[in-house]
Amino acid sequence: MCDIGFIGLGVMGKNLTLNLADNGYKIACFDLDQAKVDAIIEQDNEERGEQPPRVFACRSYTELLSRLAKPRLIVLSVPAGEPVDHVCRHLINAGIGADDIVVDTGNSLWTDSLEREANYKGKFIFFSTAVSGGEVGARFGPSLMPSGDPYAWTRIESVWKDIAAKVDPKTGKPIESFTPGKPVKEGEPCATYIGPIGAGHYVKMVHNGIEYADMQLICEAYQIMRTGLDMSPADIAAVFRQWNQGLLNSYLMEISAEVLAMMDSETGQPLVDVILDRAGQKGTGLWTAVGALQVGSPAQTITQAVFARSISSLKSERVAASEVLEGPAKASLNQEEKAAAIEALHDALYCSKICAYAQGFQLMEMASKEQGWKLDFAGIAKIWRAGCIIRASFLQSITEAYEQNEGLANLLLAPYFAQQITRYQGNWRRAIANATLMGIPCGGFSSALNYYDSYRSAVLPANLLQGQRDYFGAHTFERTDKPLGKKFHVEWSLPGRPQVAIKR
Repeated sequence: MCDIGFIGLGVMGKNLTLNLADNGYKIACFDLDQAKVDAIIEQDNEERGEQPPRVFACRSYTELLSRLAKPRLIVLSVPAGEPVDHVCRHLINAGIGADDIVVDTGNSLWTDSLEREANYKGKFIFFSTAVSGGEVGARFGPSLMPSGDPYAWTRIESVWKDIAAKVDPKTGKPIESFTPGKPVKEGEPCATYIGPIGAGHYVKMVHNGIEYADMQLICEAYQIMRTGLDMSPADIAAVFRQWNQGLLNSYLMEISAEVLAMMDSETGQPLVDVILDRAGQKGTGLWTAVGALQVGSPAQTITQAVFARSISSLKSERVAASEVLEGPAKASLNQEEKAAAIEALHDALYCSKICAYAQGFQLMEMASKEQGWKLDFAGIAKIWRAGCIIRASFLQSITEAYEQNEGLANLLLAPYFAQQITRYQGNWRRAIANATLMGIPCGGFSSALNYYDSYRSAVLPANLLQGQRDYFGAHTFERTDKPLGKKFHVEWSLPGRPQVAIKR
């Protein structure tokens, strides 16, 4: 008998299956595309050598269920949306049991998971686990964000912690192995129970929103150096590699340098110069932006990153506009000025990154309150230290901030991060001012700074805003010299414009 059933053998599914096999589990696998089943059996045969078979092919849902020890554990890696329900319906028709567990590991919208748990109750236990790390992470250790029935977690926990990425608990640095059949056993696993169904995919959604912001911030630093400082992609790659040795150490910084250093085999030019500047998206960043608006959480850097991709899609319009709309004259900097500008960009990227993460954690906090979840933010930061796209040494400091104060209202208020921004904000402001004077867009940097300046302001112009709203729509307002919650309205159209207290 097999330990686990696996349905969906695309890139992620195939690699998760082989990861499970490396960790000693026997897997019964199925895919509607028989070629994918044949391919994974062939790969397992190559990788296991003289060891007994670890992955077993199934031709139907019924055969898959028959090969599994009861109570069954079945993992799905299929596209989000209707394909998940398609598989679930077929499993019900094939005879799945009420005590069997089905785990969705796709990029599902978190509200869909809520509906599925309710819809399939009594037929089987629907559980969700968000997976980050791409195909390499899936194969050799992803970051896992599981949520759902606590009983189901007791049955899944050991499996997920076996296959998850591992970190050194003291340094927070990844412990990695990329050799098939030799998984990492030591270290702290990047898998922890997030909460009730949907919570894991919500946290993954926010992870992806932060990922959007982080990528956009790096791209803005690149554009300022490329356009404003006349640096070649190779020169920028060298700067990014230097930055990656310090405060900005991260997977995204590492791969950005790799992309910039790559030469196109067809033209001999830097690859980045022949890639069309029109970015795509799969929706998770958009979901994060929408989620922030729904709960009223200020996440402007994440939202700006989504808008940046949107405006990039207007390629033909931008080309036409570039022939009509004027910008400032091109600046000429000497070597000393250029070095100072690069240093300022480093600090701007660092401070903006802090704000992007602060926005993400603030969004999770507000959603947690609205949904009645009890999210462990130190635990979430821990599982993002390895195996996921936003993995960075920076996350160790976030972990420590929440461990020191689990009731921390905002990451910016943690002593360490407050001190960091105080130290580097001068250059942050200079970098934005320089880019603005050069006419180079830096919406990510600017939105992050605006978030910081707004959050630290004891008084904002929302007082005038409330006055405007009361004038044209009788929306009422509160007074600074009266108890909170007590509402007032000015009768703007009456002589003398009397002010009245609104009775509840």
